[in-house]
Amino acid sequence: VFPHLFSEITIGGCTIPNRIVSPGHHTYLSDREPNEELVAYHRARATGGTGLIISEVVAVHATATFSHNLLVATDRSVIPAFSRLTKACHDQGSRIFAQLFHPGREIVHVPDGLLPIAWAPSAVPNERFHIMPKPMPVSLIKDVVSGYGNAASILAEAGFDGFEIVASHGYLPAQFLNSRVNQRDDQYGGDADRRLKFVRDVVTAIRGRVPDHVLGLRISGTEMDTQGLTEEEVGQVCQAISQDIDYFSVTAGSSSGLGSAVHIAPPMGMAPGYTAPLAGTIRRTTGVPVIVTGRINQPQVAEQILARGEADLCGMNRALICDPGMPGKAKTGQSNHIRACIGCNQACIGRAQKGLGISCIQNPTSGRELEYAKLPPVTKHKQIIVAGGGPAGMKAAAVAAKRGHEVLLVERDQWLGGQARLAQRLPGREEFGGIIDNLEREMIEAGVTVVTNTSITAEWLQGKPVDVLIGATGAAPYKPDLEGLCQPHVLTAWEVLEDEVNVGTSVAIADWRSDWIGIGVAEKLARAGSSVTLFVNAAMAGETIENYTRNHYLGRLHNLNVKIHTHARLFGTDYPTVYFQDTLTDEPIVIDEIDTLVLSLGHSADQTLERELAGSNIELHSIGDCVAPRTAEEAVYEGLQKGWSI
Repeated sequence: VFPHLFSEITIGGCTIPNRIVSPGHHTYLSDREPNEELVAYHRARATGGTGLIISEVVAVHATATFSHNLLVATDRSVIPAFSRLTKACHDQGSRIFAQLFHPGREIVHVPDGLLPIAWAPSAVPNERFHIMPKPMPVSLIKDVVSGYGNAASILAEAGFDGFEIVASHGYLPAQFLNSRVNQRDDQYGGDADRRLKFVRDVVTAIRGRVPDHVLGLRISGTEMDTQGLTEEEVGQVCQAISQDIDYFSVTAGSSSGLGSAVHIAPPMGMAPGYTAPLAGTIRRTTGVPVIVTGRINQPQVAEQILARGEADLCGMNRALICDPGMPGKAKTGQSNHIRACIGCNQACIGRAQKGLGISCIQNPTSGRELEYAKLPPVTKHKQIIVAGGGPAGMKAAAVAAKRGHEVLLVERDQWLGGQARLAQRLPGREEFGGIIDNLEREMIEAGVTVVTNTSITAEWLQGKPVDVLIGATGAAPYKPDLEGLCQPHVLTAWEVLEDEVNVGTSVAIADWRSDWIGIGVAEKLARAGSSVTLFVNAAMAGETIENYTRNHYLGRLHNLNVKIHTHARLFGTDYPTVYFQDTLTDEPIVIDEIDTLVLSLGHSADQTLERELAGSNIELHSIGDCVAPRTAEEAVYEGLQKGWSI
C-alpha cells in the first residue's frame, strides 16, 4: 500500500528499515541523562515500527542553557544512561541519531529563577524571549565547536548511529548564518562564507572525532520571519555545505519570532506536509538525502511526499506521539485503525512550553508509558453503563471494554462527541472532530454497545443490569446572575456555534476563560461580516492556549480587524449597551450600539445525574466536566484512568 514509505534507505552507510522518522523533540521527561521514562517513551515508538528515531536535543557545552530537563553530553558519566536508550531502540529494529545542540540566545525556561548569560554571535536581542545575548569571544566559539566533537564522541560510545547538528529555528548555528543576527567583523562574521565558518568548524570537529558515523544538518527551509533566514539564503548554505554532510533535515520557522514560531509545531488549520516543497528544492539542488517535517500526520501524506521526490524520509513527530503504533498499522493494511493526530498542540508542545512532560490529549499514555505499560485484565467481570458520549465517556467505555468488562454507553443527544462537536465548528479547528472519530472507533473495536437519543434517569435504570455507572454528562454554558443577560440580544457561544441564532452587525463577546471559544467565535463572526470586539477577562486573548498557536490566531484576528479589550469583566447589559469593568482599576467600560452580546464565560458542571441518584445503591463514578469543567485533555485522561482502574 505504501511502497515508498516502507522501503529501506541507506544514508552514510547506515541502513534505515523504512522512511518514517520520529524527529528530535523536547519531551521534558528527563534531566541531564535519559531516565526510564524517556527510554520507555522511545521504546514505544521503536516497537511501533518507526525506522529512525532522533533523540531530543543534547547540550554540547556548559553555556547551552536552554531550559530545565535538558539532556547533556559534556562528560562520559552519561554514557550508561544513553546506552540504555540506544539499546532499547536497536532491540526493536530502529536506528537512532542524536541531536547536537546549542541554543545561543534562545532561552525558554529558567530552572532556578536566575537568567543565565545567553551567548550569541552578536548582541542582537530576540523577540520572543526578550533575551539580550553577550557576544561570544573567539575563544568561547572554539570551545563550543570542540564541545560538538566531544559530545559526538561520548554519544557514539553510547551506541548512537548518527548525529544531527541543530541549525534550525534560529538556534546558535542559524544565528551565525544570519546576517541580521551575526554582526561580527572577524573570521566568523561578515560575508556569507565567513558566517558559514562556525557550521563548517562544527562539522570538522564532529568528523574528526566520529568519522564513521552519519552526520546531518537540521535547518529551517525558511525561518518565516523578516529577521530570519530566507529560502534563498538557506538554499545557498545547503549547497555550500552539501559535500560535508550525509543528509539535511528540513523544517520551517524560528523560535525567535512571535509569528514564525508556529511553524515549529504547525497546528490544525495548516495544510499537512506544507513544508515539503522547501525540502524538495534543497533535495534537487544539493543531491543530498532529505528528511522533511511539518504536519505529516498520516502515512498517506508521507507516501505522497516521497512519491513526488520532495524528500527521502518523513518526520512524523506528533503522529507518533498520538499513535506510536502508526507505522506497523500502516504496513499491515490497518491504516483505518490509526489514531490520527489532529494538530491541537495542547498536550504535546503545550505541556512542553510549561516545562511539563510531553503527552497527547487523544493518547494520554504517551509520556506515561511506564505507568500504563500493560493493560490490566479484569479481576471481576462487571456490567458497566457510561452516561455521556463526550471524550471522557467514550475513553472510559473503550478502555473498560478492552479490559474485558461489558460496557453500554448511553448518550442523550443524537450524536456522540459532546463539546468536541462544537469545537470543530470554530475556524481553523475543523480537524478537532477527529477526536470523536478516533474515540468512536476505539469503542467499536473494544465491543462497546452505544445507545443515543436516550437520557439516563433513576427510572430508566430500574431493572437494568448494572454494577457500575460512570457519569460523564459534561457541562453547560455558565450564565452568571447579572443584569440583562436574559434579554434577547444575549446569546451563548454554543448557540452561535450551532448556527441556531441570528447575530447582529455590531457584536461584543464577553470572554472569561480566554481560550479557543472566545477567539474562535470572534473569528467566525468577523468572517461573517460582523464588527467584533472581544472583551477578555485576562491579560491577553487566548491566554490559556499554547503560545505558538495563540500568536498565530491572534494574527488572524488582527487581519480581520477584530478589536480586543483586555482586563474586562462583564458587569451587565441593557440593550443596546453593554457594561464591563476594568479588572485592574474597577473603572467602568461602557459600550453602546451593540446588536449582540455573546457570552463565553466558561461552563457549569451538569450534576443532574449525581443528584438524582443520591441515596441509591448504584455505584457511581463521575469523570470529566460533570465533576469540574476543564478541557478535552483532562476529560480523556480521566476516562483512561477510570477505565483502567474500575
